[in-house]
Amino acid sequence: MTGTARCLPFPPEIVVGDEVALALAHGRPLVALESTLIAHGLPRPRNLAVARELGAAVRAAGATPATIGVLDGKVVVGLDDDQLTRIALGEDVPKLSVRDIPFAVSTKSDGATTVASTAAIAHRVGIGVFATGGLGGVHRDAAYDESADLQLLGRTPITIVCAGVKSILDVPATLERLESLSVLVAGYRTDRFPGFYLADSGHQVPWTLDNPAQVAAAAAARDALGFGLGAIVLANPIPVDRQLDPVLHDRVLAEALAGAAAQGVTGKDITPYLLAYFHEATGGGSLEVNIDLVSRNATLAAQIAVAAAGTPGRPGRTDRAAPLPG
Repeated sequence: MTGTARCLPFPPEIVVGDEVALALAHGRPLVALESTLIAHGLPRPRNLAVARELGAAVRAAGATPATIGVLDGKVVVGLDDDQLTRIALGEDVPKLSVRDIPFAVSTKSDGATTVASTAAIAHRVGIGVFATGGLGGVHRDAAYDESADLQLLGRTPITIVCAGVKSILDVPATLERLESLSVLVAGYRTDRFPGFYLADSGHQVPWTLDNPAQVAAAAAARDALGFGLGAIVLANPIPVDRQLDPVLHDRVLAEALAGAAAQGVTGKDITPYLLAYFHEATGGGSLEVNIDLVSRNATLAAQIAVAAAGTPGRPGRTDRAAPLPG
């Protein structure tokens, strides 16, 4: 566990890297990054290169990256390069959602944090902006099968920059759940909700924000009003000229869903199956779109954190550590 330092008032189970601790101490802009994308979302060894590129993108935009993972039962906020390598190249590194963290800690295990657990941990230590690829959501033809991301975002006041939800999910049902959970949803320079690989999922968003300062101001207003609202989901679409071809996308999705049904793939296995099918069927095209949109989200998240850094307690900076959401 080199290159890290515990930063009070956190418990010993949470270890904050030196660079992140310094940024927290001085109110500098920070951006949280998940590690499940590294361990499960991208093929080796490309995953390690992309992890490094995301950190560089955040730094280039003026913020400090804080990639989160679990190593030897310690929640590490701000993985260094050796730790990133361990997560990226380790065998059978499990995905850890919020409910899994206590087990990983008590068994002194390694693990990669999902959107839900990354958001919870970032909020716990005082990081208010988080960049990812696509959110989880409600699964198609399975009304009771939904990602833990949704409930967590409903009670965690963080700003999350994403490319909407994965297009393999039930997008309208997911948007309905986000509304029911009082998650604030806005499009970045668009009134359309993106569909991960696609710039437009075919659904609208209720609000549009046009620059990082507007996003920071919205988060500040949410917190000042004290209504108990959850996350701001800022949907940042991939540019149309860089999206996956929509005709190809729809054909591959239909094939992938049919294949999953034929093979009895369900539950937590469905998303990895569908994403792997997309990668193979598009000749790696879906992977390039995925990497492109995550990098764009990391840059935008850093710009938002920079815009907010001068506003005490707002998304780029939290004045005091918050408890984990209940």
